[in-house]
Amino acid sequence: MAPAITGIDHAIVGVRALEEARAGYERLGFTLSPRGSHIGWGTANYCIMFERDYIELLGIVDASQFTNNLDKFLASREGLMGVAFASSDADRAAQELRARGIAAEGPTALERRLELAEGTVLPRFRLVRFPETAAPGLSAFVCQHLTPELVRRPPWLVHANGATRIVSLSVVVERPAALTDTYERLFGQGAVTPTDRLITLRVGRHSILFLDVDELTVLHPKARHFEGVKPPYLAAMTLGVASPERTAALLTERGVPFEREVDGAVAVAPEASCGFWLIFAEG
Repeated sequence: MAPAITGIDHAIVGVRALEEARAGYERLGFTLSPRGSHIGWGTANYCIMFERDYIELLGIVDASQFTNNLDKFLASREGLMGVAFASSDADRAAQELRARGIAAEGPTALERRLELAEGTVLPRFRLVRFPETAAPGLSAFVCQHLTPELVRRPPWLVHANGATRIVSLSVVVERPAALTDTYERLFGQGAVTPTDRLITLRVGRHSILFLDVDELTVLHPKARHFEGVKPPYLAAMTLGVASPERTAALLTERGVPFEREVDGAVAVAPEASCGFWLIFAEG
Protein backbone atom coordinates (compact mmCIF):
# COMPACT_ATOMS: atom_id res chain seq x y z
CA MET A 1 0.00 0.00 0.00
CA ALA A 2 1.30 3.48 -0.89
CA PRO A 3 2.11 5.79 2.04
CA ALA A 4 -0.72 8.04 3.19
CA ILE A 5 1.58 11.09 3.01
CA THR A 6 2.24 11.60 -0.69
CA GLY A 7 4.37 14.75 -0.96
CA ILE A 8 4.24 18.47 -0.26
CA ASP A 9 0.76 19.99 -0.41
CA HIS A 10 1.86 23.58 0.07
CA ALA A 11 4.63 25.81 1.38
CA ILE A 12 3.65 28.66 3.70
CA VAL A 13 5.19 32.14 3.38
CA GLY A 14 4.55 34.47 6.30
CA VAL A 15 4.18 38.10 5.18
CA ARG A 16 3.72 41.33 7.12
CA ALA A 17 1.71 43.21 4.49
CA LEU A 18 -0.56 40.80 2.66
CA GLU A 19 -1.69 43.12 -0.14
CA GLU A 20 1.86 44.29 -0.81
CA ALA A 21 2.96 40.65 -0.98
CA ARG A 22 0.19 39.92 -3.46
CA ALA A 23 1.31 42.76 -5.69
CA GLY A 24 4.95 41.69 -5.40
CA TYR A 25 4.19 38.12 -6.46
CA GLU A 26 2.08 39.32 -9.37
CA ARG A 27 5.12 41.33 -10.47
CA LEU A 28 7.15 38.09 -10.28
CA GLY A 29 4.76 36.62 -12.87
CA PHE A 30 2.45 34.56 -10.69
CA THR A 31 -1.33 34.26 -10.96
CA LEU A 32 -2.84 34.45 -7.48
CA SER A 33 -6.17 32.98 -6.49
CA PRO A 34 -8.66 35.34 -4.79
CA ARG A 35 -8.15 36.27 -1.17
CA GLY A 36 -9.16 33.74 1.44
CA SER A 37 -9.63 34.06 5.20
CA HIS A 38 -9.55 31.35 7.85
CA ILE A 39 -12.83 30.99 9.72
CA GLY A 40 -12.36 31.66 13.42
CA TRP A 41 -8.79 32.88 12.92
CA GLY A 42 -7.26 36.32 12.37
CA THR A 43 -5.33 35.30 9.25
CA ALA A 44 -5.94 35.58 5.51
CA ASN A 45 -4.10 34.39 2.43
CA TYR A 46 -3.47 34.46 -1.29
CA CYS A 47 -2.45 31.23 -2.98
CA ILE A 48 -0.28 30.45 -5.99
CA MET A 49 -1.76 27.23 -7.29
CA PHE A 50 -0.01 24.55 -9.32
CA GLU A 51 -1.50 21.27 -10.54
CA ARG A 52 -0.48 19.25 -7.47
CA ASP A 53 0.96 21.70 -4.92
CA TYR A 54 0.93 25.41 -4.15
CA ILE A 55 2.40 28.37 -2.27
CA GLU A 56 0.39 30.15 0.42
CA LEU A 57 1.06 33.81 1.22
CA LEU A 58 -0.21 34.16 4.79
CA GLY A 59 -0.78 37.40 6.68
CA ILE A 60 -2.56 38.73 9.76
CA VAL A 61 -5.76 40.72 9.22
CA ASP A 62 -7.04 40.74 12.82
CA ALA A 63 -4.36 40.53 15.48
CA SER A 64 -6.97 40.15 18.23
CA GLN A 65 -7.88 36.68 16.98
CA PHE A 66 -5.95 33.39 16.86
CA THR A 67 -3.01 33.59 14.45
CA ASN A 68 -1.47 30.11 14.93
CA ASN A 69 1.87 31.70 15.95
CA LEU A 70 2.17 33.75 12.77
CA ASP A 71 2.55 36.85 14.95
CA LYS A 72 5.58 35.32 16.68
CA PHE A 73 7.22 34.46 13.36
CA LEU A 74 6.62 37.90 11.86
CA ALA A 75 8.03 39.60 14.96
CA SER A 76 11.48 38.59 13.73
CA ARG A 77 11.15 38.30 9.95
CA GLU A 78 9.11 37.40 6.88
CA GLY A 79 9.74 34.29 4.82
CA LEU A 80 9.14 30.60 4.44
CA MET A 81 7.74 29.47 7.76
CA GLY A 82 6.35 25.99 7.25
CA VAL A 83 5.18 23.19 5.04
CA ALA A 84 1.99 21.15 4.75
CA PHE A 85 2.39 17.58 3.60
CA ALA A 86 -0.26 16.14 1.30
CA SER A 87 -2.59 13.24 1.98
CA SER A 88 -5.84 12.05 0.44
CA ASP A 89 -6.70 10.23 3.67
CA ALA A 90 -6.00 12.15 6.87
CA ASP A 91 -7.26 9.30 9.07
CA ARG A 92 -4.78 6.85 7.56
CA ALA A 93 -1.98 9.42 7.74
CA ALA A 94 -2.63 9.84 11.46
CA GLN A 95 -2.71 6.06 11.94
CA GLU A 96 0.59 5.60 10.09
CA LEU A 97 2.27 8.29 12.18
CA ARG A 98 1.03 6.77 15.43
CA ALA A 99 2.20 3.33 14.32
CA ARG A 100 5.71 4.82 14.05
CA GLY A 101 5.47 6.15 17.60
CA ILE A 102 4.68 9.74 16.62
CA ALA A 103 2.00 11.49 18.68
CA ALA A 104 -0.21 12.68 15.83
CA GLU A 105 -3.16 14.93 16.71
CA GLY A 106 -6.38 14.89 14.71
CA PRO A 107 -7.60 14.93 12.07
CA THR A 108 -9.23 18.28 12.82
CA ALA A 109 -11.40 20.37 10.49
CA LEU A 110 -10.46 23.70 8.94
CA GLU A 111 -12.50 25.97 6.67
CA ARG A 112 -11.64 29.20 4.94
CA ARG A 113 -13.69 31.76 3.06
CA LEU A 114 -12.67 32.27 -0.54
CA GLU A 115 -13.94 35.52 -2.01
CA LEU A 116 -14.97 34.87 -5.63
CA ALA A 117 -16.72 37.19 -8.08
CA GLU A 118 -19.81 34.99 -8.00
CA GLY A 119 -19.86 34.88 -4.20
CA THR A 120 -18.05 33.40 -1.23
CA VAL A 121 -17.27 29.68 -1.12
CA LEU A 122 -15.94 27.60 1.78
CA PRO A 123 -13.02 25.28 0.94
CA ARG A 124 -12.69 22.57 3.59
CA PHE A 125 -9.66 20.66 4.84
CA ARG A 126 -8.66 18.06 7.44
CA LEU A 127 -5.39 18.56 9.28
CA VAL A 128 -3.13 16.19 11.18
CA ARG A 129 -0.54 17.77 13.44
CA PHE A 130 2.50 16.23 15.11
CA PRO A 131 5.10 17.44 17.65
CA GLU A 132 7.90 19.76 16.53
CA THR A 133 10.38 17.11 17.65
CA ALA A 134 9.02 14.77 14.96
CA ALA A 135 10.05 17.20 12.19
CA PRO A 136 13.01 19.26 13.49
CA GLY A 137 13.79 22.32 11.43
CA LEU A 138 10.29 22.40 9.95
CA SER A 139 6.97 23.71 11.15
CA ALA A 140 4.91 20.98 9.50
CA PHE A 141 1.53 19.26 9.43
CA VAL A 142 -0.53 17.06 7.09
CA CYS A 143 -3.36 18.46 4.96
CA GLN A 144 -6.21 16.66 3.19
CA HIS A 145 -8.36 18.66 0.74
CA LEU A 146 -12.08 17.89 0.92
CA THR A 147 -13.08 20.43 -1.76
CA PRO A 148 -10.14 20.63 -4.21
CA GLU A 149 -12.38 21.86 -7.03
CA LEU A 150 -12.89 25.14 -5.14
CA VAL A 151 -9.20 26.02 -4.85
CA ARG A 152 -7.66 24.54 -7.99
CA ARG A 153 -9.35 26.16 -11.00
CA PRO A 154 -7.69 26.02 -14.47
CA PRO A 155 -7.15 29.82 -14.90
CA TRP A 156 -5.28 29.93 -11.58
CA LEU A 157 -2.75 27.28 -12.68
CA VAL A 158 -1.23 29.34 -15.50
CA HIS A 159 1.66 31.63 -14.53
CA ALA A 160 3.41 34.13 -16.80
CA ASN A 161 6.80 33.16 -15.35
CA GLY A 162 6.28 29.53 -16.43
CA ALA A 163 6.24 28.01 -12.93
CA THR A 164 4.47 24.65 -12.75
CA ARG A 165 5.37 23.04 -9.43
CA ILE A 166 7.38 23.03 -6.22
CA VAL A 167 10.58 21.04 -6.70
CA SER A 168 12.37 21.39 -3.37
CA LEU A 169 12.84 23.32 -0.14
CA SER A 170 16.20 24.08 1.47
CA VAL A 171 16.38 24.17 5.28
CA VAL A 172 19.45 25.48 7.11
CA VAL A 173 20.23 23.50 10.26
CA GLU A 174 23.33 23.19 12.41
CA ARG A 175 23.93 19.44 12.07
CA PRO A 176 22.11 17.93 9.08
CA ALA A 177 23.33 14.35 9.56
CA ALA A 178 21.86 14.28 13.06
CA LEU A 179 18.35 14.47 11.58
CA THR A 180 18.60 11.29 9.48
CA ASP A 181 17.05 8.90 11.98
CA THR A 182 14.27 11.30 12.96
CA TYR A 183 13.10 11.81 9.37
CA GLU A 184 13.35 8.13 8.53
CA ARG A 185 11.08 7.49 11.49
CA LEU A 186 8.62 10.06 10.13
CA PHE A 187 8.66 8.95 6.48
CA GLY A 188 10.11 5.43 6.50
CA GLN A 189 13.37 3.67 5.83
CA GLY A 190 15.10 4.92 2.71
CA ALA A 191 13.38 8.32 2.65
CA VAL A 192 16.63 10.11 3.58
CA THR A 193 19.85 10.21 1.55
CA PRO A 194 22.91 11.63 3.36
CA THR A 195 25.55 13.42 1.27
CA ASP A 196 28.50 15.20 2.88
CA ARG A 197 27.08 18.23 4.73
CA LEU A 198 23.46 17.78 3.71
CA ILE A 199 20.71 15.20 3.80
CA THR A 200 17.96 14.91 1.19
CA LEU A 201 14.48 13.90 2.29
CA ARG A 202 12.29 12.54 -0.51
CA VAL A 203 8.53 12.79 0.01
CA GLY A 204 6.71 11.71 -3.13
CA ARG A 205 8.11 13.77 -5.99
CA HIS A 206 9.39 16.51 -3.70
CA SER A 207 12.75 16.98 -1.99
CA ILE A 208 13.59 18.76 1.24
CA LEU A 209 17.29 19.50 1.69
CA PHE A 210 18.66 19.93 5.21
CA LEU A 211 22.05 21.62 5.08
CA ASP A 212 24.38 23.86 7.02
CA VAL A 213 25.08 27.50 6.18
CA ASP A 214 28.24 26.71 4.23
CA GLU A 215 26.49 24.09 2.13
CA LEU A 216 23.70 26.56 1.32
CA THR A 217 26.20 28.74 -0.53
CA VAL A 218 27.59 25.66 -2.31
CA LEU A 219 24.14 24.67 -3.50
CA HIS A 220 23.11 28.26 -4.30
CA PRO A 221 26.38 30.23 -4.78
CA LYS A 222 24.56 33.56 -5.02
CA ALA A 223 22.70 33.06 -1.75
CA ARG A 224 23.79 35.10 1.23
CA HIS A 225 23.50 34.15 4.87
CA PHE A 226 20.40 35.47 6.60
CA GLU A 227 21.86 38.04 8.98
CA GLY A 228 20.57 37.72 12.51
CA VAL A 229 18.63 34.51 11.80
CA LYS A 230 19.83 31.44 13.66
CA PRO A 231 19.23 27.92 12.33
CA PRO A 232 16.94 26.21 11.79
CA TYR A 233 15.20 28.21 9.07
CA LEU A 234 13.79 27.65 5.59
CA ALA A 235 16.14 29.51 3.28
CA ALA A 236 15.10 28.67 -0.29
CA MET A 237 12.39 27.16 -2.45
CA THR A 238 12.98 25.84 -5.96
CA LEU A 239 10.15 25.88 -8.51
CA GLY A 240 10.09 24.00 -11.78
CA VAL A 241 9.76 25.97 -15.03
CA ALA A 242 9.84 24.89 -18.67
CA SER A 243 12.45 27.52 -19.57
CA PRO A 244 14.54 29.55 -17.09
CA GLU A 245 15.44 31.77 -20.05
CA ARG A 246 11.80 32.77 -20.52
CA THR A 247 11.45 33.33 -16.79
CA ALA A 248 14.54 35.55 -16.81
CA ALA A 249 13.17 37.51 -19.76
CA LEU A 250 9.90 38.21 -17.96
CA LEU A 251 11.67 39.29 -14.76
CA THR A 252 13.95 41.57 -16.77
CA GLU A 253 10.95 43.10 -18.53
CA ARG A 254 9.30 43.79 -15.17
CA GLY A 255 12.43 45.20 -13.56
CA VAL A 256 12.87 42.39 -11.02
CA PRO A 257 16.55 41.84 -10.12
CA PHE A 258 17.82 38.24 -10.13
CA GLU A 259 21.00 36.17 -10.23
CA ARG A 260 21.88 33.34 -12.61
CA GLU A 261 23.16 30.15 -11.01
CA VAL A 262 25.78 27.85 -12.53
CA ASP A 263 23.15 25.45 -13.87
CA GLY A 264 21.20 28.30 -15.49
CA ALA A 265 18.57 28.55 -12.77
CA VAL A 266 17.18 31.98 -11.93
CA ALA A 267 17.53 33.08 -8.30
CA VAL A 268 15.35 35.89 -6.94
CA ALA A 269 16.70 37.40 -3.71
CA PRO A 270 14.71 37.60 -0.44
CA GLU A 271 14.06 41.32 -0.92
CA ALA A 272 11.74 40.53 -3.84
CA SER A 273 10.14 37.32 -2.55
CA CYS A 274 9.21 38.23 1.04
CA GLY A 275 12.22 36.84 2.85
CA PHE A 276 13.72 33.77 1.14
CA TRP A 277 15.61 32.72 -2.00
CA LEU A 278 13.14 31.84 -4.75
CA ILE A 279 14.78 29.68 -7.43
CA PHE A 280 13.33 28.98 -10.88
CA ALA A 281 14.96 25.86 -12.37
CA GLU A 282 14.24 23.76 -15.42
CA GLY A 283 12.11 20.75 -14.60
